[in-house]
Amino acid sequence: MRELIKRTAQPGMIALSGGLPASEFLPTDALRDCVDAVLTREGGNALQYRPMYQPLLEWIAEYMGTRGVTCDPDQVFITNGNQQALTILSHLFLDQNALAVTEAITFTGIHQVTRGRGIPVRTVATDLHTGVDLEALERAFRINPTPRLAIIIPDFHNPLGVSITEEKRIQIAQLAEQYGVFIVEDDPYSPLRFTGKPLPAIKAYDTAERVFYLGSFSKMLMPAARLGWMIAPRELIPKLTVIRESIDLESSGFMQRIVAEFLQRHLLYDHLKQLNTANAFRCAAMLTALDQYMGDIATWTHPEGGLFVWLTLNDAQIDTWQLFEHALKQRVAFVPGGAFAVEGGYHNTLRLNFSNVNEEQIEEGVRRLAAVVREYGQQSYRKNGNGNKYD
Repeated sequence: MRELIKRTAQPGMIALSGGLPASEFLPTDALRDCVDAVLTREGGNALQYRPMYQPLLEWIAEYMGTRGVTCDPDQVFITNGNQQALTILSHLFLDQNALAVTEAITFTGIHQVTRGRGIPVRTVATDLHTGVDLEALERAFRINPTPRLAIIIPDFHNPLGVSITEEKRIQIAQLAEQYGVFIVEDDPYSPLRFTGKPLPAIKAYDTAERVFYLGSFSKMLMPAARLGWMIAPRELIPKLTVIRESIDLESSGFMQRIVAEFLQRHLLYDHLKQLNTANAFRCAAMLTALDQYMGDIATWTHPEGGLFVWLTLNDAQIDTWQLFEHALKQRVAFVPGGAFAVEGGYHNTLRLNFSNVNEEQIEEGVRRLAAVVREYGQQSYRKNGNGNKYD
């Protein structure tokens, strides 16, 4: 994925491929003040090795209450973002004899901590309107051997853009308890809602302590923070700590203090309001452009937040891996849908990002993409680089 995105860094390229907020909306001035405040207050002590920062733990526990989750600060475990949390839980629960469940189309980092470690994976479909397919999920839990762990993205799915309905969230928690499967709720995107009603976390319905909630400041504040958290049972915190120490010991105490300072100054609400307002305009621009230029050749999701739109081309013979090469020549980039497919397939799909490009670039990028699809849409891109045919 990183190599693919590197190739989009060309002059004149409209990159609809990234997964990041626009730099112009990151709160640089406010964060500069927070850095100064931390250093003035604590001096060199702020730059030392430090344990998890208690004021940050307390803020997270309070914030989780707004997601419907009741927890104490001693249930909060600080991580270097959700990817590290996924890695820790993978090492805690998944050995070579364990089985994991993931969505058939999901974030590539989830691939890395499951199949990428040689762990057998059972996949389930995701409905593009209501989220993960519950019948498929129950079937995956019911079939022997019972999986140890299931990883689910609840809000503004990467790459699909869809959110799980509240009814399904309740049932997922119930299924976890019924079948004894642990759920990892990978939720970096829920603060990025720009329309619709906020939904409680799956963890809000967890009465059996089967759900691990993962949150992150990377998308809601700044990617460079590399700071997130996990809500876990108290008795497992020591085990999580041991695994964490084998990776990198601890998260930056300095960064924890900077983020906590920002949060304690009550700056997050205004920051998210500005960020989500901009994303709302950009998402609307993308949906309008798709209607105008691709309405007869594709279908797509309509997210209420997050960063992504998932597009399916009507011509099932088009391979978007091959289409990507042609698109680069026309200076527009996307991510082929197959990059997110756990078991292959999905060759006529792709992910578009709207958050890191302005409205003019979005319209022009979609126009270029539509032209590429129309130009090559009558041809068959069914060969890979070795000349073999896809199934």
